Amino acid sequence: MNLFFPYQLDARGRTQEAAEQYVAQLVEQVLFTAPGERVNVPDFGSGLLQLPFAPNSQEMATATQFAVQGALQKWLGNLVRVQSVIASAQEATLSVTVTYSLVNSDVTQVQTFNYGGNS
Repeated sequence: MNLFFPYQLDARGRTQEAAEQYVAQLVEQVLFTAPGERVNVPDFGSGLLQLPFAPNSQEMATATQFAVQGALQKWLGNLVRVQSVIASAQEATLSVTVTYSLVNSDVTQVQTFNYGGNS
């Protein structure tokens, strides 16, 4: 069972399970947290925020996408099945599109996250 945080009860008076919105927030946390940023979990995060400062090449974009997908699988593997990650940096804005489905559902979710710029 994937519990909702903060803990609360649903309409039936039972423990509320994690909703799609909550999982989307977790995905965003993993994407935009830099490794070393959390004191008690130093390897949490994806390193995605280094993309705008990396040399612009297809190889770097591919490597970053694999690293992000690996971080999502590591930290949220019990909640989601990651299908694809597409990251791009345009001027001051980092845009990431993640396609995933919840483990207990076959419904595909597509979320686009923007960081920096006019987000």
